Amino acid sequence: MDAGVRGTVKFRIISIALTFGIVACAVSIAAQKKSAATSGPVVFVQDKGKLTIKLGGQTVGHEDFEISPSGGGWLAKGLAEIKPPDGGASKVSGSLTLQGNGAPISYDWSSQAEKTNGAHILFANGVASITLEMQGARPFQQDLTFNTPLIAVLDNNLYHQYAVLARIYDWSKRGVQTFPVLIPQELTPGTITVQSTGSASSDGKTYEGLKVNTSDLEILLLLDGNHRLMRLEVPDAKVSVVRE
Repeated sequence: MDAGVRGTVKFRIISIALTFGIVACAVSIAAQKKSAATSGPVVFVQDKGKLTIKLGGQTVGHEDFEISPSGGGWLAKGLAEIKPPDGGASKVSGSLTLQGNGAPISYDWSSQAEKTNGAHILFANGVASITLEMQGARPFQQDLTFNTPLIAVLDNNLYHQYAVLARIYDWSKRGVQTFPVLIPQELTPGTITVQSTGSASSDGKTYEGLKVNTSDLEILLLLDGNHRLMRLEVPDAKVSVVRE
């Protein structure tokens, strides 16, 4: 299967489809908790806010999020409500537990639209062990393997996870940095590149720019001086996400 990245925005998010490998792995929760307490330098700061999601300049949704310490690690959680103009409103929530260095420990998501779906994911030793629950169906289990425990989780319609990505990026080194990525709602892994663009402007304000690239899609993150996400732009898809 060819490795590639495809970006689509259908009131969901940039959905990144890539090749993946499947392996079997036993995940130890105790080992994860231990690694969370000994993960090295902490890259996160507390943050809380609300994002307005726009398509073609029209508001189609909002997301409330918070990033805060939790136990020996950190918790990034968000709740997004999407109301596209042609109907089909939905809600999606995500709760991502992380080590201080940004490596994921566990992730839970749920989506409420015509049906309620959800999943629980445990990460250990570069392996994501996924249990997917879909209304009216038996749980589905799958393990995905990565070459590193530092995996970026970028799920559908949960844009605050790009704020997490901005913290994982090594600002002391800058330059182009490559990260494995997992889109849980799509059961899709792959890679992205992230690069600082220096000073960037929008609506008369100056920000620190961070560019995220797939093979065919470019996403621009606009950050404040503390590298907090203030705005996200996907020009080709006419999507913008603005912090209130």
